[in-house]
Amino acid sequence: LIIASLAISAILVFFIVPLTIIFFIYLTNILLLIYQRNNEVKADPLSDVWDSVRKTIASFWDIYARIWHGYELHGVENLPEGPGILVYYHGAIPVDYLYFLSRLFIWKKRICLSVADHFVFRLPGLKLLLAVTGVIPGTREECLVALKNGYLVSISPGGVREALFSDESYQLMWGNRKGFAQVALEAKVPIIPMYTQNVREGYRMFKERRFFRKLYESTRLPFTPPYGGLPVKFRTYIGKPIPYDPNITAEELVEKVCKGKFLFSFQTKTAVQALISKHQTIPGNIWKALLERFDKRRK
Repeated sequence: LIIASLAISAILVFFIVPLTIIFFIYLTNILLLIYQRNNEVKADPLSDVWDSVRKTIASFWDIYARIWHGYELHGVENLPEGPGILVYYHGAIPVDYLYFLSRLFIWKKRICLSVADHFVFRLPGLKLLLAVTGVIPGTREECLVALKNGYLVSISPGGVREALFSDESYQLMWGNRKGFAQVALEAKVPIIPMYTQNVREGYRMFKERRFFRKLYESTRLPFTPPYGGLPVKFRTYIGKPIPYDPNITAEELVEKVCKGKFLFSFQTKTAVQALISKHQTIPGNIWKALLERFDKRRK
């Protein structure tokens, strides 16, 4: 009985918070559906018509972020007034990114469109939430249109693979993904690196990964369950933009796009890694991350 009780307690501690987050996400979608039906809203989900309910949702998640993770956002001044591409490290559960979106909307009343993996759009019952919060599949054409319309567009080159198989070493798992750099060059917009301190201490994946890695590579579906949800300190840092060179001509851009996008990608990876090296204890330490909640000296 003692062993069984301890096992049940461990399961509750390690899985109840991730499950709670999923519950809140679906609850948010239900509230959006109620708002849409009661007000007979038929406008574009990204239009100002949805701003009031968008602010309510953002305020809820921001309160949750403050209470549970003592969430802080630094470097908002590094965001351009116009379009740009935000590139960030992907935690096991990207709840830190959800916190960022919420605070950005509260502070700046600004929507950042989010490139998501294809499996996200297969999840049942989230269609309206994805539309209102600006989640897009992230094709080249969609990203270029969004940037042309003045939006910030965010992407994690490591994506689901980084979420599942990176660990407390905070290794970037981008592979050969350089599409975001090519889009930035074509749209002539800056790339802005972003990283959240202790995101791996908040939520982690199990160490044994060979089977799950093979399963993911064959199906492209995230079968590995995350665990954790401890109230560690979260700080999101937005780095200095990597600017597009305005002196390059269209002809030179066409000639150098392959070489150029590789260089741009390398610069971005270096910038994100620099944020990790500056703000993160490696390997990550859960106990230290918990103590940082009470460190008043660090800002």
